Parts: sequence; C-alpha cells; structure tokens
Amino acid sequence: MITRRSTIGLAAAMGVARGAAAQEAWPSRPVTLVVPWAAGGSTDAVARILAQRLSQDTGKSFVVDNRSGANGTIGFGSVARARPDGYTLLVSTVSTYAMAPWLYQLPYDNERDLVGLGLLAAMPIIMVVNKDFPARTLAEFVEMARRPDHRITYANSGIGSSTHLATELFLQEARLTIPDVGYRGGGPAVQGVIANETPMVFQAASGILPQIQAGTLRALGIASAQRSPLAPEIPTFAEQGFPGVVVEEQIALQAPAGLPPEIARRANDLARAAMMAADTRLRLAALAVLPMVTSPDDWPRYFAAENAKWRDMIRARDIRVQ
Repeated sequence: MITRRSTIGLAAAMGVARGAAAQEAWPSRPVTLVVPWAAGGSTDAVARILAQRLSQDTGKSFVVDNRSGANGTIGFGSVARARPDGYTLLVSTVSTYAMAPWLYQLPYDNERDLVGLGLLAAMPIIMVVNKDFPARTLAEFVEMARRPDHRITYANSGIGSSTHLATELFLQEARLTIPDVGYRGGGPAVQGVIANETPMVFQAASGILPQIQAGTLRALGIASAQRSPLAPEIPTFAEQGFPGVVVEEQIALQAPAGLPPEIARRANDLARAAMMAADTRLRLAALAVLPMVTSPDDWPRYFAAENAKWRDMIRARDIRVQ
C-alpha cells in the first residue's frame, strides 16, 4: 500500500536523483572563464589553453572573458556576484586572491564570496641582475647591498604585483634596504635592467628566460621551493640561505560561493586532465609555465597559509598602494 508519506518520500528521492543527474551532466551549455587581466598576458594565455582543451574534452564551449582593471579586482567582483551554477568560473592569480586583500578596499570578500576549485599552474619568479653587475652570486649581492654606502636599486613593475612583493619578501628575509625604481609593467622593468638604469629585478620566468639564456641578464636565484625544470641551473633562495623566499605566480580556478560540491569536483577533474595532457604541457612549457593541479579539498589550507603569509609581510614592510 502506498501511503501519503511514502509518496512524499519517493518524490523527494526522485528530486534528489534529478538534481544529482543535472550536476553530473555539467557542463550542458557554454562555460565562461573570467580572466581578471587584459588579453595577451601569461594568465590569459594559460586560460585560453585550458579553455581550448576543455572544449575539446567535453564537446561544450569554454569561452575566455577578459575583465581587467583595478589590479584584477573588477574581474573577481563580477564572479563573486555570479550564480554558483558552474557556468561562470574565474582563472585567478595569487596576486589577487592572497595579496590584493591586504592592499585594497575590496567590494567582495575572497573567503566568503568565492571558493577555490584548486590550483592550475605556477610561473616561477627569478631574481636577475644586469650582465655587467659586479656580483656573480646571491651571497655577493647581499654583501654589496649591506654596505652602508651602496647605490643599488631595484626595478619595480608595479606596487602590489607578485614580483614587487617577491622582491620585498627577499629584502625582508635578507634584512636589506634597497630603494625601488618604478616602471609601468614587467616588460619595461626588465628593459630598465638590461639598459642598466637599475641593476636588479624579480620577474616571472615567462618574461625573462630568453634574456638569461642569451646572457643579457644573469640569474642569481629562483623563488621556488625546488629548482625548476625550466631552468635547473638556477639555484633556489633556500639553497643559498634564504628558505623563506618562496613565491610563484600561482594560477587557480575559482567559482562563486555556493557551487555544488559535485560540480566543483567535476570541474577539478576536467581541469586536471586538461592541464596534464601531453600537448597542454608542451604549450605551457613554451610559456615557462608548469602545471600544478590541486584539489578543492586542498584549497582552504593553502588559501589560509598564503593569505597569512602576505598579510604579515605587507604589514611588516608597510607596503601601501598610493
């Protein structure tokens, strides 16, 4: 005999089943990958490689939407306000999800309004000097910079950028005081060092490896936890006595808060397969980018550690965006 209670229970079970089936079917229509930077940069290039592979693997369209401005926070805000249905995702960088909250008044809360689906990739950051600079090693550079009469400066590609904060992290760890010379972006900063307008810069590997390989610039250290397969000859800062200098331009996949866990896992699984595919790895290597895919379960611990690290450093160095 079918009672009213059993009918209600059956309807509820069917509703759950239909909901689960709908989530398993994701994606069933085009997905937008918001990039909070202008087209043409490294993050945009990684997003487009990912979108192309996801479209190929799923048979559905993944479209990159560049929403730049305000150091990436405009794009972040648009995703924070989007529906948490898996059809608007964010390709984000550490400079915006872990550094920007301590430099700007944001119209959204990174922790409350967005969830992390995991890391996608990392771009190593390298410290280089002009080829004619006297210091041949990091130890020699630090010795020179500790002299009270030194005239060393460094190229700053933008207050609050990941390369600027990587430089400040090194200066904090090495207990150095070195003034900066401001430039409008990473490219001009590198050119300033090549022209010997200032002797030193921290820069992502994508914008600097060709000059290192050509001998135009000399690498003194790479700010990764281990030596990079992209440039295995460059020692890490940890190897040279500065274990706290670990920072990469890490790229993550995020979504509006409230995304169903099943979609989060599905998106992460698809992203992992796409980023680790052999052809993708070759295309990323050409950009000096390494795939580094983590799971949604890893995100809270990673996010908390990165936020605490940059909060403490930014406050200790009294870094402010003018």
